Order: sequence, then structure tokens, then C-alpha cells
Amino acid sequence: MHIEILVEDSSGEKLLIELLPRILGEHGNPHTWRVHAYKGIGRIPKHLNAGTDPAKRILLDQLPRLLQGYGKTPGIDAVVVMLDTDKRNCAEFLNELKALAANCNPAPHTMFRLAIEEVEAWYLGDRQALETAYPRAKADVLNRYVQDSACDTWELLADAVYPGGFTAIKKAGWPLPGQIKHEWAEKIGPLLDPDRNQSPSFGKLRDGLRRLVAEAV
Repeated sequence: MHIEILVEDSSGEKLLIELLPRILGEHGNPHTWRVHAYKGIGRIPKHLNAGTDPAKRILLDQLPRLLQGYGKTPGIDAVVVMLDTDKRNCAEFLNELKALAANCNPAPHTMFRLAIEEVEAWYLGDRQALETAYPRAKADVLNRYVQDSACDTWELLADAVYPGGFTAIKKAGWPLPGQIKHEWAEKIGPLLDPDRNQSPSFGKLRDGLRRLVAEAV
């Protein structure tokens, strides 16, 4: 089975490249995949044929065009779209995404998976991996985190592991936030255990991917 995977930024791409062999097995034995990073999430277009600039690589803006293109491409068995919910209502957002895919013709077999509220919830879902990567992480900050809660997740993780916390990152400004997210993917990602992770939204990604390839056998 071959899967195309779309993510909203390059730190998410880096994380998935680390995790997918642990979820699906060795690449090419027997399943294959490609991960594509975009430069932001954007918003769902009101019309499937709305004109957008492909060069800008904003994921939701491009999604109708991408799905219809994949639907016409032989050899692509499924498309997985991974997104942060941010402050959106999870159920409503998922319904909007499914409606978009249903209106594409032809449409590939598409699976949407949402990180609640941000992908940093998945790092916080494996505290053992997080504390191995950051032995000086602040336990009092980590202890107050409720898994997959809407609590400014990446800011909380920053307060736990970055000197000076989120306030220091915000003061420094761009590009530090992006650099920090890449660092987390590089340092925590290789230590994550998919079967130990306590994040419900990560569990849905893991189980959904495994179901997808099991159905292809």
C-alpha cells in the first residue's frame, strides 16, 4: 500500500518521518509513504474550484486541488491529512474536512487526523520520552497538563522545557518559535513510543494508520 501524507509544517513532517516506521513497519516492507510539509494550515475554501496560488503551499487552501489530483493518480491508495485543531471545535472541523473530501470527484481514500490542540500534545503524551530528551523539564508544569486539553499546548511545553519559558521565546520573536518546534521533533520524536503515548488524538492517528494498512492486506 502507498500512502501520501500531508502536514501543515516542516516540524510535523520531521516528527512523522521519525514515527511512521514505528507505526507501520519498515518503509517498503511492504508499505510505502511520502510526507509532504506545507507552510501553514490556512482555511477551507468556500468553493472547490476557488483559485489559489500553489506556490504559497498553504495546506487547506490547496486541499481541494490536492485531493482531486490524488484521486486521478494511479498508485496512490490513500491520503492522510494531519492538522492541528488550534482553537477550532474538533467535531465541526472534522465534519467540514470530510464534506470537502466527499465533494471531490474523483476523490482518493482520505483519512483526516487532528492533533488536539497542537501536535505538542503528542510530545506531552509520552512523558518518559519528553523527560529523557529534557531531563531538567519542570515537573510542576508537566503535572498541570491535562492530556489533549485546549490550554495553549505548545506554550505550556515551552514553559516546561525552554529556559525562560514561552515568554522568552515570544520576546525573541520569529524565527525562534519555528526553530524550537524543530528541536522538539528532533529531540523528542526519536524517543516517542507509539504504544505508550497517552494522547487520545495520537492514538487515533496510530490506530487509524494501522487499520488503513490492515485493510489493504
